[in-house]
Amino acid sequence: MIKKESHLILLASQSPRRRELLSFTGLGFDLRSADVDESILPDEGPANYVLRLAESKARASARDADEAQVVIGSDTAVVDAGEILGKPRDAREAEKMLRQLRGRTHQVYTAIAVYRPEDGMLETELCISDVPMREYTDAEMDTYIQSGDPMDKAGGYAIQHAGFHPVESFSGCFASVMGLPICHIARVFEKAEVAVSAAMPQLCQSSLNYTCTISPAVLRGENLG
Repeated sequence: MIKKESHLILLASQSPRRRELLSFTGLGFDLRSADVDESILPDEGPANYVLRLAESKARASARDADEAQVVIGSDTAVVDAGEILGKPRDAREAEKMLRQLRGRTHQVYTAIAVYRPEDGMLETELCISDVPMREYTDAEMDTYIQSGDPMDKAGGYAIQHAGFHPVESFSGCFASVMGLPICHIARVFEKAEVAVSAAMPQLCQSSLNYTCTISPAVLRGENLG
């Protein structure tokens, strides 16, 4: 049974971005940080990497969950030519990443794992988005790095940053690049028999100020990102 003060959903993250995105489902949720080793295993590709970490986060946080709660774990990786770029450790590494990505298209892999301790149910989703970076100038890049924003972001950037706006001509799942693909959440929740708000896609797009052209197809079950 779920305690009266608990919500049905437990988000295995303290990320303010994932917290904001999950609110678009219209569901109340609790938060729990997930302390897992994020090292890449030998010969591990990006899809297996993010799926493994999403599941690990969900299972780790489930140890503190009520039995009937549904736990969401998620992980995002920026991938350039097969190389997984993590969070920069300092300004120099942030600059290196942003120079590497500038003017090129890379991929963002975001995995979701939904786990229910009560019956051992586990459902996963993977969203892969092509992300075209614009030719930002050195001065723009330096100003952005000095703001400190890149330091907790995979690949050293935030797609939603209004001042830097590093991405142009993007047509995929904006929410996924931020860290939580909302329409994929709806799909995996349907498998888990958890109902979400019907207005969720509209709320996501209006809140992010983004017109998503793939949302209907994703909700129909197509493998798009």
